[in-house]
Amino acid sequence: MKLYYSPGACSLSPHIALSESGLPFELVKVDIRAKKLENGDDYTQINPKGSVPALGLDDGGVLTEGPAIVQMIADKVGGGKLAPENGTAERYRLQEWLNFISTDLHKSFGPLFSPVLGDEAKTFFKDRIAKYFAYADKQLAGKDYLMGSQFTVADGYLFVILTWADRMKIDMSTFANLAAFKARVAARPKVQDALRSEGLLQKA
Repeated sequence: MKLYYSPGACSLSPHIALSESGLPFELVKVDIRAKKLENGDDYTQINPKGSVPALGLDDGGVLTEGPAIVQMIADKVGGGKLAPENGTAERYRLQEWLNFISTDLHKSFGPLFSPVLGDEAKTFFKDRIAKYFAYADKQLAGKDYLMGSQFTVADGYLFVILTWADRMKIDMSTFANLAAFKARVAARPKVQDALRSEGLLQKA
């Protein structure tokens, strides 16, 4: 498999999943602004959406969208290592978290990366993000990870979002559970491997 990624982007979530999985994979760096690979090839020939992540499959196909990619990775590993088994109530809870992180948190961060967004608009989105963080912080009370004691692909995704909070200087001082969660995930050896290979270890 080949993971098409941009350092520190949402593609870090499937990168963490792949690292934790133990499955063989290659990394292919993408210049998102230019839509080019490092060798100069047109990235939109691989993913017409032009965004990361994209996962090149062994059969020649390409899968896009982070929540779909990380679940496929988890299912390839099996045994409930990175996700509860399909068809279980716990799996639907995992999908609930993946959807929350993707549609509420992730999408709320998107405008903050815009160089033309005004301060008033940025404040609006930061306030919205803080509300979502408060919910996640409450859900993490007494838990090591979102699903309890077991690390799953949803944890990798939330961790990536939390690194963006640092970059956007969002005040996290009132979210003690999230802070402990972020430190716990960052300390995982396979997460450190993913961060290191993207040049992010000192920034996480």
